[in-house]
Amino acid sequence: MSGDAGLPGVAAIQERYGTRAQVSESFGEITVDVQAGDWIGLLESARSAGYEFFDWLTGVDDPPDGFSVVAHVFDPRSRGHLLLRTRVPREDPRLPSAVGVFRGADWHERETFEMFGVIFEGHPNLVPLLLPDGFEGFPLRKDFVLAARVAKAWPGAKEPGESDHGSPSRRKTLPPGVPADWGRDG
Repeated sequence: MSGDAGLPGVAAIQERYGTRAQVSESFGEITVDVQAGDWIGLLESARSAGYEFFDWLTGVDDPPDGFSVVAHVFDPRSRGHLLLRTRVPREDPRLPSAVGVFRGADWHERETFEMFGVIFEGHPNLVPLLLPDGFEGFPLRKDFVLAARVAKAWPGAKEPGESDHGSPSRRKTLPPGVPADWGRDG
């Protein structure tokens, strides 16, 4: 690929992983994609190549197959940025924890676990971080139906035509993406 030869560490990563790592450039950012089994090794390689600053980690829902897990790291000396990415399957989204390589990954993995359901094996405290106790589901998955989208009756005054008498009611419709049986009382 062109453009990565001058970026420290990328050549070493390509040399270590060969065809197992796909290096690409998009919008001026270098991205390295590996299989889930090479995830921790990729993080270690990036860190030893000077990308010592862990910026963030998150998930991306990519239906129907699974999720991408993406981390951004930074080399303060060369001012180089890397996006490190892998995929996990939807039916069993598991990935080794990056906390042993970058301590800053702790809360990011907890958030990704809570919002997408990706299990980071070996994480020291993989418990919910943001949502209230008892919350069910993974709200950043594309198949999660947001409660705000469900039509609910307003507890106050009724609109004209919604009582038992008066003018006819407007046609009721649900917002896009809400199943037909949601919000319907018995």
